[in-house]
Amino acid sequence: MIELSAAQVAAATGGRLHADPDVTVTGAVIIDSRQAAPGALFVALPGERVDGHDFAARAVAAGATLVLAARELDGLPTVVVDDPQEALGELARYVLATVREGGDGWPKVVGVTGSVGKTTTKDLLGQLLTPEVSGEDAIIVPTGSFNNEIGLPLTVLRVTEQTRYLIAEMGADRIGNIAYLTRIAPPNVGVVLAVGVAHVGHFGSVEAIAKTKAEMVSGVVDGGTVVLNADDLRVAAMAGQAAPGTTLQTFGTIPAADVRAEDITVDATGRAAFTLRIAPSGDGEQRADVALQLVGPHHVSNALAAATVALRLGVSLPDVAQRLTEATARSPHRMAVTERPDGVTVIDDAYNANPDSMKAALRTLAVMAGRTRRSVAVLGEMRELGEGARAAHDEIGRLVVRLNIKQLVVVGDGAYHIHEGAMQEGSWGSESIFVPDLAAARAMLDESLEPGDVVLVKSSLGSGLWELGDHLSMALTAKDNNK
Repeated sequence: MIELSAAQVAAATGGRLHADPDVTVTGAVIIDSRQAAPGALFVALPGERVDGHDFAARAVAAGATLVLAARELDGLPTVVVDDPQEALGELARYVLATVREGGDGWPKVVGVTGSVGKTTTKDLLGQLLTPEVSGEDAIIVPTGSFNNEIGLPLTVLRVTEQTRYLIAEMGADRIGNIAYLTRIAPPNVGVVLAVGVAHVGHFGSVEAIAKTKAEMVSGVVDGGTVVLNADDLRVAAMAGQAAPGTTLQTFGTIPAADVRAEDITVDATGRAAFTLRIAPSGDGEQRADVALQLVGPHHVSNALAAATVALRLGVSLPDVAQRLTEATARSPHRMAVTERPDGVTVIDDAYNANPDSMKAALRTLAVMAGRTRRSVAVLGEMRELGEGARAAHDEIGRLVVRLNIKQLVVVGDGAYHIHEGAMQEGSWGSESIFVPDLAAARAMLDESLEPGDVVLVKSSLGSGLWELGDHLSMALTAKDNNK
């Protein structure tokens, strides 16, 4: 972060200063006292399980020079605010605005939202844009999914005077979330990937989800660019909400898309290749070949979104195509493929799940297994689906049967209706198995997986199947270990 005095932090957050006004923050802004280092600013967030205020003294002892807190802390240099989380956002907004003002509009912010694909698109963008800049902090791409009211400000607060690009993933589970995040980090380029049913239990309807994602369109800076998925009718309709002076760019597979994928093929490993085409312009139509290393044909859409942004920011088409071809998965538990020494292939996609991403992962499993290998789907609960949860899980179970997945393992009570749907669709005997918890799933899979199997692990993060994904990716089968 840029260097700030305690007085500046107080002014930016509307807080009351209980410290020497000249105390200076020269390090990172943190919310975990274990990350404290000299010059840090520790934000004491209250939580359901722990209260950050209880760890403020530890952070200061480790070198933090200032604490942002909801109350005075005896003997500790503190800025007291009504709501530390809101103050965190205000501080991030102030820092970005300050750097932009002194940097003639730099850094450029790319905001990415959508029901699926945000993290992968963000990671691809980082790999497309990083070669365009040089130096420490020149481009900021958060690891994982720092996309909420806490993660986004922490990402923004990494900005320095050397930063040229900030890739900001923006998630939402309620109307107004994206509007709030774009006020903190107004994007020069705002991307909307898709409207699905993720978090519909909070939103109440798909229409409310679409309304929230559309907040990205109105959140870009004056004269900015909005990038929309032309293949998603709800996203494409957001073009009508763009302010005058906004540049609209579309991506997709339909002929009308500005940046389009043509001649898409998928190989036996589940990796897609396509021709990247730019709509005719003054230079005529341009094309380049792309062969993705990412597993799953659904990544074509993410690649197109990233390509559209990079092209808009001045990266040449040949460079975009080459960098997409060379790009790798950067965040864990997202279609991460491990080829085990015993011949089992593990697809770990257990970071998150909703009906759209679950369907995409299952189709990829079917492609990778083909007709010669046994496909095994280990599925957990898709959370935050509201009243439609039973029907959504039932639908996934039926899709497993229709895709001819050979073995279904359903883990946990929350996912039971996947098993029920499979049984109703026509699965019988041991083709679909329900187990109550991770321990039971682990024991069963360690015993039953055979060389040549392709196994998918997929669930919402809170269901915990990522632990099973880690185990299966690292372990040989119990039978092999016991030989």
